[in-house]
Amino acid sequence: MPDLDVLADPSDPAVQRLSDLAKPARGAVRTAIIEDQEPLVQALHAGVRFIEVYGESTREFPDDLAALCAELRVPVRLVEPAVLTKVFRSEKRPKVFGVANIPAPARFSALAEGTGDVLVLDGVKIVGNIGAIVRTAVGLGARGVVLVDSDLPTIADRRVVRASRGHVFSVPVLLESRERVARWLAESGLRVVDVDMDGSLSPESLGELEGDVALLLGAEKTGASDVLQALAADTVSVPIDSRVESLNVSVVAGIVLYARSRRSA
Repeated sequence: MPDLDVLADPSDPAVQRLSDLAKPARGAVRTAIIEDQEPLVQALHAGVRFIEVYGESTREFPDDLAALCAELRVPVRLVEPAVLTKVFRSEKRPKVFGVANIPAPARFSALAEGTGDVLVLDGVKIVGNIGAIVRTAVGLGARGVVLVDSDLPTIADRRVVRASRGHVFSVPVLLESRERVARWLAESGLRVVDVDMDGSLSPESLGELEGDVALLLGAEKTGASDVLQALAADTVSVPIDSRVESLNVSVVAGIVLYARSRRSA
């Protein structure tokens, strides 16, 4: 690839702008840092618009990422290690990262346009679980993911982007209130299936439910709220050994999504 410009001066105003973006977001953001090669590639494929992509000057910039950036006309610049240290401080420094314009928050209308099941996560707050579930939802053909009471200010939270491997931009992910979600579920026509420890259906029986459904999952300890559980037409549980109190919510999500994906097999 051609020689690239190198950002070498820690006092450069561009470095301060990157440092500001590297700080945790406290509200809705329009611009954010996307770290590491796979999340970058997935975000680019999902149509996220990047202002610039950066690589560490002491490392070879990945050829496939360079080709994709060239195809999409995204500028690429290298960064000296001293500058990366200032930007990311004590955090693990990414080998590559980009500055992206974050898409507008998804709305319920985005779910009306697609096909596939919808995951509703009620009170799931651990960002690693949220990211893993979003990645699984994309992999197993879900229409979208609705987050209720997640404490996330934005889907562009760096931890969620990292955990989802960039797929948080590949499918509609909504941040909504419980009241609005309850109203949407009641009006959507989707059959609501509550995934709970005391469900009456097995995961295998999910394949017998016709049409798309809304799969409702709550936090591992508390389950979904009474408000949303009241809308459920069915409940399903994953049988486990009595020595295990419960399964991680991201594991359960994977099991029920896989069971649903087998209905067309």
